[in-house]
Amino acid sequence: MPTADSSASKEVVTAALLVIGGKILSGRTKDQNIGYIAEYLTAIGIDLKEVRVVGDEERAIVDALNAPGIAAPMSSPLAGSGRATVTSPPTAAKGFSVPIGSDPRALAILREWVKMTGAEMNEARLRMTRIPKGAELILNKVSGAPGFWIGNVNRDGGRAFDHAGDAR
Repeated sequence: MPTADSSASKEVVTAALLVIGGKILSGRTKDQNIGYIAEYLTAIGIDLKEVRVVGDEERAIVDALNAPGIAAPMSSPLAGSGRATVTSPPTAAKGFSVPIGSDPRALAILREWVKMTGAEMNEARLRMTRIPKGAELILNKVSGAPGFWIGNVNRDGGRAFDHAGDAR
């Protein structure tokens, strides 16, 4: 059992945050997530070491995912309300050089959510089951569509995630 003086209790966990969105860069959208996430991470003992903001271009996102600073033990891309929301899972797959496809686990979770809520299963929801191969799923009680962990990156599922405004 670690004690306050043991080396195990002094291990520093770090994180990086990748914010994706041309509207953030243009100033049309004011970021409300970075401060909220930094405060939350600090409260649970995780040091946020870097925040990087990139536009909605796939190459910029892949490059940022592979950049040395973003290689913290945990990285979380936040996508805006535009193209990045749609391209983020395929871009993450490309960044980790793995295929992407409809994940049977994600599909089962989403089908159960649709059944429980009475929502309609449609093409948009089916696209939410596209998960990079080898990723672990993150349950999502808001939209039912799971997010994923791959490598050191996590992605919330189904929609752009406003950490500051979400009451989860």
